[in-house]
Amino acid sequence: MTTLYEFAGGDEALHRLEELFYDKVLADPVLRRVFPIRQPTHVRHLTWFTAESFGGPDRFTTGPGFQYLIDVHRNLKITDAERDRFVALYLEAVDEAGLPDDPAFRAAIREHVEFGVRVAQQNSHAETDEGLHPIRAVPAWTWPG
Repeated sequence: MTTLYEFAGGDEALHRLEELFYDKVLADPVLRRVFPIRQPTHVRHLTWFTAESFGGPDRFTTGPGFQYLIDVHRNLKITDAERDRFVALYLEAVDEAGLPDDPAFRAAIREHVEFGVRVAQQNSHAETDEGLHPIRAVPAWTWPG
């Protein structure tokens, strides 16, 4: 079975995707509150997270780690409108990055980003650790391809 990471085109393709996506969120009025300034490590961390989740190297886990992800979303209070806009811009970036136009692949990407943003939204509203989403590791995303 080919991993999503391999099918996407590996690090080069995923880095291109995350660059395009990050440029979009920084310029978007709906997401300006959540992404007020360019963080120098954001694209790298997004690339590592997506790559690992899609079956690539475990650089996110061995680098910043999942607790880092929890911490950066804490107290952001992500709204439904921000969540929905994040997904829409991500899917636009997938098209613009030239990732494969395979229906099963695209469905897996959509499911991945929708799941991730729901986790981030829940964690952004958690007042205590008990309110956090139970996931504590980079999810391993698979597909039938």
